[in-house]
Amino acid sequence: MEKALSKEKIWTKDFILIVFANFFIFLGFQMTLPTIPLYVEKLGGNDQLIGFVVGIFTFSALLLRPFIGNWLETKGRRFIYLTGLTIFVVSVGSYGFLTSIALLFIMRVIQGAGWGFSTTASGTIATDLIPAARRGEGMGYFGLSGNVAMSIGPSLGLILTGILSFKLFFLICSGLGLMALLLSTRVTYRKVDPETKRAKAKLDIYEKTALKPAVLMFFLTVTFGGIASFLPLYTAQKHISGIQWYFMVYALSLILTRTFAGQLYDRKGHQAVFIPGTLLVFIAMLLLAWLPSSAILYTAAVLYGFGFGTVQPALQAWSIENTPVNRRGMANATFLSFFDLGIGIGAMVFGQISHLFGYSTIYRTAAVSVFLSMLLYLLFLWKERTNSVVKRME
Repeated sequence: MEKALSKEKIWTKDFILIVFANFFIFLGFQMTLPTIPLYVEKLGGNDQLIGFVVGIFTFSALLLRPFIGNWLETKGRRFIYLTGLTIFVVSVGSYGFLTSIALLFIMRVIQGAGWGFSTTASGTIATDLIPAARRGEGMGYFGLSGNVAMSIGPSLGLILTGILSFKLFFLICSGLGLMALLLSTRVTYRKVDPETKRAKAKLDIYEKTALKPAVLMFFLTVTFGGIASFLPLYTAQKHISGIQWYFMVYALSLILTRTFAGQLYDRKGHQAVFIPGTLLVFIAMLLLAWLPSSAILYTAAVLYGFGFGTVQPALQAWSIENTPVNRRGMANATFLSFFDLGIGIGAMVFGQISHLFGYSTIYRTAAVSVFLSMLLYLLFLWKERTNSVVKRME
């Protein structure tokens, strides 16, 4: 039976459509990551304001995710996903027409809501479509679509903002979201279960089986807030060229991990990937804090890509491993809430840190956050084994 399950097909028509839709929405998003700070600077903002503009995006997504997890089961995957994509298209398309940081701040809040809807829904839709015995592998492939977008998005964004107006640039990003919206209308979605709909009338805000991997993800995504928001400004200050290639090298390293990390998780579990992956991220943060040259910048990109690319799909698969089918939406919402919280807190706190202590302190602080994730993981394992021994003795 196990052998038969392992042969179940991953690449169905619906899975291919959701993968491509995910690619386009992530490409539109990734193109804005290194360029929003530049736009804030153009509008007259400083590092502190950059941190808040970047961070507020994730907090609006965070506040909505518990509701979204519930709505995925009561209103359906299709409605939530298409709503999120529509909000993304409209909000990002408006950026180039804004004339103040206050208006940009408001639209970032709205974009964050769309991002919360679309990413919670897409991850849940993917888990619906992937055979259970190949979930780690399938989520790796699904994540690969975002990683491919990441390999070209930031570099393409920096190149385009160098030759186009911000208005035209943001309209292009919005157009990519529209492509995702059109593709997503062709997907066959899991229908709402009437019994689940009745049971979900009372709102809950998290899925307890997803808490451990979600908390670990938080400490890791804190690092991402520092890289996405401040690395372009940090390298410019140190007169180090090639920041656009950093994002490409990082994403290509992520892509490479997808060829084996998910399958390794399916065979060996999270214990085979978490500590090695987080150790690579830890070293990458220390290299960025040092950063004497472009060679070290690219080395950090490779290590960060391998580390984050190994750990992230494993943690997401772990978050739904013991979750009932009718709780997958809430499990994904819980996991992504902590993902968002890490990025948002990272961007905001690092904005203050860079203002007071300089950019290099951001990455030393990020290294501490990664180290805490390793300690917490070991604590989880110790508690798990202790409880297992106690149960056997009883």
